Amino acid sequence: MPEKRPALKVTNYLDVVSSWCFWAEPMWAELKERYEGRVEFDWKIALMDEDGMPKTLAQLEWYYRRSSMLNRAPYTLNPDWLEPGVAEYLAPNAVAEAARDLGITDDTVRVALATAGLREGRKTGQWDISAEIGAVTSGIEKEKLLKRAKSKEIEKRIRAATAEFHAMKVTQRPTLVIDSSETGDRAVFAGFARIEPVEATIDAMLEDIDFYEQHASRYGTPPSA
Repeated sequence: MPEKRPALKVTNYLDVVSSWCFWAEPMWAELKERYEGRVEFDWKIALMDEDGMPKTLAQLEWYYRRSSMLNRAPYTLNPDWLEPGVAEYLAPNAVAEAARDLGITDDTVRVALATAGLREGRKTGQWDISAEIGAVTSGIEKEKLLKRAKSKEIEKRIRAATAEFHAMKVTQRPTLVIDSSETGDRAVFAGFARIEPVEATIDAMLEDIDFYEQHASRYGTPPSA
């Protein structure tokens, strides 16, 4: 028999160059470890557009100082990855998506790209640089990874996931969407990097799922109309 999938799923809508997505990575990793086997975790790309992009290095530095203070970080992010005037950063997101297509199903490539840009200031908006980072991290041949990243299928998938994000009427990345296939409940956390409210919600939804299953084992399915 096929293994039963968890009844609870968390989907992380993110952009690789988003600083708040970067700050949320420790929370994401801890959630995955804490609920391993009980909750399904997935991520989707939600591209930031021109409206959400800083316009200058000075502006980005200001935001980075603020986010560093808010997250009590011992360092400030590096703004040198920014290319003023660029409307979106498809390359690093597409490379992360392509690596997953080619068998790297964990977060390593995505996190490596984010770290290279936001900590080291590398120009990950350039295809060649992102592909090199992805290749070194994954062991996938660079040209193979780059070809897949530039494919129409990858871009189409990213655009579709970005449209899903906008359809929820949220603006902040990361946005965590928690869905229960057992109860039909949904919770949405937009822009959260702290684990406590997300953890409390997952625990509550898991408790409800356990109750539904206990009830079903005792009373069966509801009577037909």
